[in-house]
Amino acid sequence: MTDEDRESRSSVNEVAADSESLILVDEADREVGYLSKAECHDGRGVLHRAFSLLIFNGSGELLLQQRAASKRLWPLYWSNSCCSHPRRAESMEAAIQRRLHEELGVRCPLQFLFKFQYQAQFEAAGAEQELCSVFIGRCTEPLRIDRNEIEAWRWIAPQALRAELAGSGAEKFTPWFKLEWARIWRDHRAALLALK
Repeated sequence: MTDEDRESRSSVNEVAADSESLILVDEADREVGYLSKAECHDGRGVLHRAFSLLIFNGSGELLLQQRAASKRLWPLYWSNSCCSHPRRAESMEAAIQRRLHEELGVRCPLQFLFKFQYQAQFEAAGAEQELCSVFIGRCTEPLRIDRNEIEAWRWIAPQALRAELAGSGAEKFTPWFKLEWARIWRDHRAALLALK
């Protein structure tokens, strides 16, 4: 595939993704309607259902991804292994497994940790306003990365990640990842250790 073909495919995928309906929710995660992905991220954002996956390898290292340059919000920022939104009438379990396979090319059991709500503004480009369910999993399969979604990726030990997030490199990470990692490290460290 040429770079031109890849660019064309990427822009077609972006248009399709932007028109996809997301599930609007209230603060108790009850469905209240549907809105296109593009509209959900306009202005200060509209609260919608999302999920965030953190995948660890057999050595206990976390997979970080650098978001593609084509992303509307936080392009080229480092973030959790995979994140997205369930589709209308799709269960959360089906959604997380679908997206894990689409983006990383793997399948593995995932364990729910918690939900959290946040709003984050990305300059004038738009915002995230999500009720996000966070899952962790361990995977030893080789990755098959979707390069339309992910610019780069790396494995990192939790202690090294904590050092990066405490230093000047923290601004290179997405706001939702910083929030969820702080909570995971504070409240769910035992679950991480149990993955090994």
